[in-house]
Amino acid sequence: MAEDQEEVPEEVTKLREALAAFGAMDDDAACTAAVSEVLRQWPEFGSELRQLREVRVNRLRHDHRKTWPEIAAIIGEVTPERAQQISRGLSGAQRKKNKRAAEERAADDGQN
Repeated sequence: MAEDQEEVPEEVTKLREALAAFGAMDDDAACTAAVSEVLRQWPEFGSELRQLREVRVNRLRHDHRKTWPEIAAIIGEVTPERAQQISRGLSGAQRKKNKRAAEERAADDGQN
């Protein structure tokens, strides 16, 4: 049955082990402080991960000549359109902001 499971990259396993290490800490105060520090830095970590993914998606597209459907399959659980957006560095928040701005411009144009 293990052969049927998708292989998890070693780096993902290491991240999960690091998270489990927080839970295994005996000292509640030390654990609270450590987890709080990670959470303070989390936006930076997320940004770095998104930038790394964007670079690698663009390499897959240009250097390896992968199609958007192929890249979407590699990313997992995204559409080819979302894979394209990732290649341009558009996050969910940025897409919503762009959509809201476009809607506001359209409303303004309709009033003038």
